Amino acid sequence: MHKFRWRLTLIFIVIIGCSMVLAGVYMAKLLETSYKDALVINMERELKLIIATIDWNHGGNDEEKERYYTEQARRLKDSAAARITVIRTDGRVIGESDEEPVQMNNHLDREEVKQAQKDGLGHSVRYSKTLGHNMLYVAMPIGTSADNAGYLRLATDLRDVENAVHKLWLFLLLGLGLLFLIAGGISFRIAYGLTRPFDKMIRVARQLSHMNYKSRVPVRRKDEIGDLGHAINTMADSLEQQMNRILENEGRMKAVLEGLINGVLMIDKDGRIALLNRSAEKILGFRQEELLGRQYQHANLAPELTELIAMCFGSMDQIRDERTLYFPEEVLLEINLRPMVIGGEDFAGILIVLHDITAVRRLERMRSEFVANVSHELKTPVASVKGFAETLLAGALKDEETAKSFLQIIYDESERLNRLIGDILDLSKIESKRVPLQLSPVHLNSFMDHTLQMLAPEAQKKNIELKLQVEEDLYMEADEDRLRQIMINLLSNGISYTPDGGKVSVTVQAMNVVNGEDPENIRFVIADTGIGIPRKDLPRIFERFYRVDKARSRSSGGTGLGLSIVKHLVELHKGHISVESEVGAGSRFIIELPVLH
Repeated sequence: MHKFRWRLTLIFIVIIGCSMVLAGVYMAKLLETSYKDALVINMERELKLIIATIDWNHGGNDEEKERYYTEQARRLKDSAAARITVIRTDGRVIGESDEEPVQMNNHLDREEVKQAQKDGLGHSVRYSKTLGHNMLYVAMPIGTSADNAGYLRLATDLRDVENAVHKLWLFLLLGLGLLFLIAGGISFRIAYGLTRPFDKMIRVARQLSHMNYKSRVPVRRKDEIGDLGHAINTMADSLEQQMNRILENEGRMKAVLEGLINGVLMIDKDGRIALLNRSAEKILGFRQEELLGRQYQHANLAPELTELIAMCFGSMDQIRDERTLYFPEEVLLEINLRPMVIGGEDFAGILIVLHDITAVRRLERMRSEFVANVSHELKTPVASVKGFAETLLAGALKDEETAKSFLQIIYDESERLNRLIGDILDLSKIESKRVPLQLSPVHLNSFMDHTLQMLAPEAQKKNIELKLQVEEDLYMEADEDRLRQIMINLLSNGISYTPDGGKVSVTVQAMNVVNGEDPENIRFVIADTGIGIPRKDLPRIFERFYRVDKARSRSSGGTGLGLSIVKHLVELHKGHISVESEVGAGSRFIIELPVLH
């Protein structure tokens, strides 16, 4: 184990050292190249400036030209910070800032001159025997290729670049030495830590046995020990995935069961209650804690349900039946019992689904009653119209007064029939929510004045006093047509069922006013001094076709749908209606509607 530890440490040191050396060489080379490229660019700029400054068409013989260009080169040397050489097209040096031109060799074969002749700019690096160090040479043609007067060359010292590279190497070597020391310590520590992986594996195995499936072995090796760690981790992953899948399926099934509106009850093969959802708790009137694990015969279930469970255990067939349970409240249930078989052979218990059909049956009964009532209400005026028409056809037309009386009855019954059909259609639209409210601001003072004026002739016939009390400048948001329909229905009923000389009053007031702010609700109170409604009939007066006094209702021309329409219109306005009445003293209908929707 010690040899492995030292070998691993040495590998880390070699890897780190090689990486640092390669990085240092790359950085030194990059620095040197970048510096040289920058020098070439600057020297190219200097060359262009010098070429533009010197007169290259200077006359005279070769000696005079050499003297002139040498003077110019030495004059510009300090400003260019470089050695300047003027080369003729045949390679002869005719101007030099540092040496005598006559003592210099032909420069036509210099690499930078060849490149300048070919590409318009040339540069090269080589060792200068005269100066004893490397120099960078940059050459450029003087003039165009057609009237080329020679080449101008600049040479600069590369000692600054070499010194920078030397400093980089020194820094690299010092850093590498320090890094070797640090890497050696860290590598030894890592190697020492990797020699004890079995402790971690044993610890992870113990945690897995205690159902901590998130525990893992930190594997950093690729040998047999690393393979063992991977195998333990793979086993832990598989266990964790299976447990997560089981928990997910369990949670999904629980969410589905709790979200069902039907009650679900499961009895295992031994007759114990194994499962029930929230809907089943509500239907049966027991909590899970009171039923789970108990025998169904001793769980105090409804006798009707216990009987069906026993029948299913006895026949092992699916059973569907409708039974009424009376605890905790009366409810009509559709009960489905199905034996559960696992693998096609093993009996696992009975699944019971409880479906509350009380509302469905009530709606069916209401629908049947409505059809019967409509048929009955339609039959009466139709029979009257038919009977009087037959009488007229049989010869009553000859008696003018009798004929006129019969025709008036036929007309009144047809009007009643028309009102009945209109109310039925109106109620159908309102109940099916096919009447959208056209909300707008309503000034209640003028609204109620206009409504009472519409009913004034009807009240005057019976000498009934109409009284109105409305707070000043009271507004609300409502469907004005529907609100007027509510008021007219209630006021017409009050007028119809109030004896001659009575009184019908309307009071409108703001409710829930806090600190002088706008009210939240408006209360309408329609009161009369009529015959009143018996207490036993008050809960049913808003039902369709319900009449307290059928003879009086028919004589007044009512359809039996007015109050039902009123109730639905009030609820469409998000309001509430109630009634107070005393036989012989009159009735009070109280409506509260929100100011804003």
